[in-house]
Amino acid sequence: SCREQPIFSTRAHVFQIDPATKRNWIPASKHALTVSYFYDATRNVYRIISVGGTKAIINSTITPNMTFTKTSQKFGQWADSRANTVYGLGFASEQHLSQFAEKFQEVKEAARLVREKSQDKTELTNPALNITSHQVLPSPLISSNGPGEDKLFRSQSADVEISTEKERLKKMLSEGSVSEVQWEAEFFSLQDNNSKLVAALHEANASVDQWKKQLAAYQEETETLRQRVAELESQGAHDSSSENNKEELSQTLEELELLIKAKDEEIQMLKSQKCGWWEAEGEREETLQKLQELEARNAELERRLHLAEQTLADTLAEREKMQNEVTKVAEIMDVKIFELSEIRQGLAKLVES
Repeated sequence: SCREQPIFSTRAHVFQIDPATKRNWIPASKHALTVSYFYDATRNVYRIISVGGTKAIINSTITPNMTFTKTSQKFGQWADSRANTVYGLGFASEQHLSQFAEKFQEVKEAARLVREKSQDKTELTNPALNITSHQVLPSPLISSNGPGEDKLFRSQSADVEISTEKERLKKMLSEGSVSEVQWEAEFFSLQDNNSKLVAALHEANASVDQWKKQLAAYQEETETLRQRVAELESQGAHDSSSENNKEELSQTLEELELLIKAKDEEIQMLKSQKCGWWEAEGEREETLQKLQELEARNAELERRLHLAEQTLADTLAEREKMQNEVTKVAEIMDVKIFELSEIRQGLAKLVES
């Protein structure tokens, strides 16, 4: 395995022809296996290999005289004379079958080129093949092994035997039951689907308890959110009292503004009532004193106005914060209620199944 490099891999159900009847297919495994093309750089050969567990299901060396035949839309086969068997592959789709067949043709062509190069090299380096024109051999010898192996030779009688074997394999392939192969491939595909469904059912049953625990946690969290909403509603009632305080502050501000306006009018009236110099001086001092008092009162009123405005702004900000918090809590409750409904629907489906 260290010297071989994978070229192409796919998954398929593997079959072998029944050696007794030569008509029926025997499945090599219950499930689909990985079937790969390998290149052995040391021996300079191409092979198709499929392993099931610790056993090699397919170990077929590709030669130029092999042919891959599509017997249906999802099934193909080829004969291996060295292994004295016929391999069949059932694919999941027609596309996978076409890809495997195309790669078979490419590897077969590569094996042919390798054999031709090996034969040319053998003719140039082997002195036993350098025969003059006047020499006559009793029977011509033809190389029958792949490149890179120890060279063995066979006579023309061996060619006849191989041709007879080829004819027998072709007849065996033509007599094979295509419909039976298709049914067997569909049977194993259904077995795979059944196994997947059983595993999914076990997983769903195992997760029911977890869903129940999650549902209880969601219900507890929903109750907590409802209590939080009740607290926020009570705080909203408190905010209504803050609205009343705001209205009282607004009325106080209006009264202070009216008082300032009255005092200003009084100052103007006092200024207009000055009669004489001495009287004006006395009135001036009195007016200045009143003016100072009014300025102090005005400063106090401005301070109270500023405080009232700040209190009003803080109240409005707190109210807006409360409203945002109530909105967020309501959104969270909606999401939790939606998740609860989905979980209940999933539990109902599981109970129905």
